[in-house]
Amino acid sequence: MPEKILIVEDEVSLQETLAYNLHRQGYEVETAGDGNAALEAARRIHPDLILLDIMLPGIDGFEVCRVLRQEMSTPVLMLTARDDEIDRVVGLEVGADDYMVKPFSMRELIARVKAMLRRVRLIRQEMGAEVSVATSQSLTFDDLVLDLTRREVRLKEQVVAIKPKEYELLVFLGNHRGQVLTREFILERVWGWDYVGDSRTVDVHIRWLREKIEPDPANPVRIITVRGAGYRFEG
Repeated sequence: MPEKILIVEDEVSLQETLAYNLHRQGYEVETAGDGNAALEAARRIHPDLILLDIMLPGIDGFEVCRVLRQEMSTPVLMLTARDDEIDRVVGLEVGADDYMVKPFSMRELIARVKAMLRRVRLIRQEMGAEVSVATSQSLTFDDLVLDLTRREVRLKEQVVAIKPKEYELLVFLGNHRGQVLTREFILERVWGWDYVGDSRTVDVHIRWLREKIEPDPANPVRIITVRGAGYRFEG
């Protein structure tokens, strides 16, 4: 089946241009012109990728992304007319995966879309293979249990409220226990594409995980920062 892309853009001419070009590439395309319509469409069709404009009527793109990140791990490529660093930082903070500034080349956008979806397919296949060959359907680190069947995290036998991307990141770290992983490697394997932007998104998600699984997030003993290199998971 063709991969589904949700385009959230209130500028009608750009929305139609994006839809036309992506449809020609063989993708199934759905469009939305405001934040509320975007949330409804995402919940209804469960897209493989979302192109999300920041400046939207009603609920802006940042809030749309924040809400979606509580419900799904679909990659989000944010589109904006402003090249401000604060926009990029806020976008990463709320869970965006990549960022493009208008005006952009349609060829570049399509290449970015293909790369994101290709890496998503590869990481999903790899994660599925890891689960299928595992002798156990869970990863256990003392009082921390990652249930691979239920996609659930339990700490001291209590279920931890965790977002989809945080879960994927934690499983990836757990599968590479004791290894030093660079931010770039984590981005490529967990976020699922050849990342070209700010690696700060890894730091943000690590901080969120520490707040949920570390006895003292300020002095982590499970997810260790390796200065100048990246992170190491000690379980």
